[in-house]
Amino acid sequence: MKIGILSQDANLYSTRRLLEACHQRGHEAVIINALRCYMNINSVQPSIHFEGTDLIGFDAIIPRIGSDITFYGCAVLRQFEMMNVFSVNQSIAISRSRDKLRSLQLLSREGVGMPITGFASKPDDVLDLIKMVGGAPLVIKLLEGTQGIGVVLAETQKAAESVIEAFMGLKAHIMVQEYIEEAGGADIRCFVIGDKVIASMKRQAAEGEFRSNLHRGGSASLIRITPEERKTAIAAAKAMGLSVAGVDLLRSKRGPLIMEVNSSPGLEGIEAATGKDIAGMIIDYIEKNAGKKSHRHLKNQ
Repeated sequence: MKIGILSQDANLYSTRRLLEACHQRGHEAVIINALRCYMNINSVQPSIHFEGTDLIGFDAIIPRIGSDITFYGCAVLRQFEMMNVFSVNQSIAISRSRDKLRSLQLLSREGVGMPITGFASKPDDVLDLIKMVGGAPLVIKLLEGTQGIGVVLAETQKAAESVIEAFMGLKAHIMVQEYIEEAGGADIRCFVIGDKVIASMKRQAAEGEFRSNLHRGGSASLIRITPEERKTAIAAAKAMGLSVAGVDLLRSKRGPLIMEVNSSPGLEGIEAATGKDIAGMIIDYIEKNAGKKSHRHLKNQ
């Protein structure tokens, strides 16, 4: 098969591993920088051009679209979809998962466990907003934040009021969430491919830090998840319409709670923690599904 990897950086670990996995299985693989693509949108023969060349003959696309280029990256991916190229994750599913508020609303509709979350626009809503999520301590998140950036733990009522009012004063879009103290600064990353959790790891926050992101100095280790956690992770990926996803959940007194569903999960941490060939499993998934007309029906929501 001819497989395209939509990535801005050929030197990234995840991109390199996917390229290796393609070659090991005898496939042709091409790394495509979405920002350097341009499109001919028409009703007869839509096409995508890259450095003066028409990108044709692709059997499948693996989107590794950075959060900073979500809009244009999804537009390029959507063009491949219009050309009937199989995509590991569809553009609409990636768009859903990148919108933190929208993704939580979709999880809520499907009855998937998650922290109590508040969202508001005006400063005079602040006190009721804090009360809504159970009071301080609470977590305040920028909707546009990634890798733990723009996430603040407010430990007192006054601190919560000040931080929320400051963000609102800057016209920033924020969510307010209950703080799950019993999680102990740890979360679980479940790697979902198709309808299975194929790997999982525990991410523990560094000393004095509550964010467990590996980019924030967190550590990763192998963990055995429960059947309920497995079921919750699969349900979360399905709610987004994602076939390949990194699902982050917390262990709480009331069961697993979804924090985020990532449409371009990194491979380095989880391959190191589990010793599994995750990149190879993604290519295996493509081999089994690329010939099918539609691998998952997505409603436009």
